[in-house]
Amino acid sequence: MTASTYDVAVIGAGAAGLMCAGVAAQRGRSVVLIDHAAQLAEKIRISGGGRCNFTNRSVGPENFISANSHFARSALSSYTPGDFIALVNSHRIAWHEKHRGQLFCDDSSEQIIRMLRDECDRGAVHWRMPCTVLSVAREADGFRLDTAAGPLYAARLVIATGGLAIPQLGATDFGLKIARQFGLKVIDPRPALVPLTFDAQSWAPYAALAGVALEAGVSAGEGRGRQRFVEDVLFTHRGLSGPGILQISSYWNPGEAIELDLAPGAEIGEALVRSKPGNRQQLATVLAALWPRRLGDQWLGPDASLRLADAPDRVLRELGSRIHAWRLVPAGTAGFRKAEVMRGGVDTRELEQRSLESRKVPGLHFIGEVVDVTGWLGGYNFQWAWSSAFACASSF
Repeated sequence: MTASTYDVAVIGAGAAGLMCAGVAAQRGRSVVLIDHAAQLAEKIRISGGGRCNFTNRSVGPENFISANSHFARSALSSYTPGDFIALVNSHRIAWHEKHRGQLFCDDSSEQIIRMLRDECDRGAVHWRMPCTVLSVAREADGFRLDTAAGPLYAARLVIATGGLAIPQLGATDFGLKIARQFGLKVIDPRPALVPLTFDAQSWAPYAALAGVALEAGVSAGEGRGRQRFVEDVLFTHRGLSGPGILQISSYWNPGEAIELDLAPGAEIGEALVRSKPGNRQQLATVLAALWPRRLGDQWLGPDASLRLADAPDRVLRELGSRIHAWRLVPAGTAGFRKAEVMRGGVDTRELEQRSLESRKVPGLHFIGEVVDVTGWLGGYNFQWAWSSAFACASSF
């Protein structure tokens, strides 16, 4: 079988891979896009509840976690949320903004997938899908890829295979294996944007609250590394979920505590003391103005039935302190099956900042989630996919 030869081979037809292939092909490069999956871009398809939170209006390096916090700056500045919005608009995709700058399709995430495929077709990208890459080898003038559909050669190779999150959609460690094969360092991968779980015995008093949600401040870390989000928190049978927990999970380290402020923006202790005179209501009733009643009854325990007028000021202030700083030590996370993204990946110190090309292996690039750049919840990881892909493709 005669092997085909291309300027660029992109492995991985997800957000980053589709974007990179389309941009490179429209720049006049011959591009082949390879993916082992039968269905195109499944993570885009399920994202945002099926409407794809495709970017965020406000994106900067501070919205990302990496061993090198400045690495993402160059790519993010080369292709901004405004640039992607312009692309979406050019395809006449209607969208809307939710809270905190999050942008979603009005209709369906399928529109983003079709847009990216159309961009690839506009540049005459060659498709090999479904097609498994069996091996990758460096040769004098590029790379040889042995695939289930036969061998091919490419002067440049782009790894856009994503991370380990949601293996049921086909996620694998292929990209990390390729990085290690060529001697690149990898930051240990771990689940991110993921629910936190607790020891069954310690969580037993709260398991009955499954389904209860409220806005809370959620913190983790110490000193300058401390991070805090104010978002909704959801109680589950095994622990905590919801946007606030997913956000902080990316910063949480095993064995550390997280801290919940169950009444952000209020001074509960002093407010209770001020409203105490003559108030015969039970504490659970008073706090029902802040929380779902079930939470108040369970969280307050024996104090739930205490009448406010009978409670010593000291007790009310201590209660306020606990409400604003409830410390919990998770046993772990719900794992990659429930994680939205992977934290860790190819060490950014191994890559050129502007092109995401390997410093050790010329012509080898890594983009998107496989790189040690992990965004917040809210469209940031998609923007990293678009930006890193554009920066890479623009360097050819």
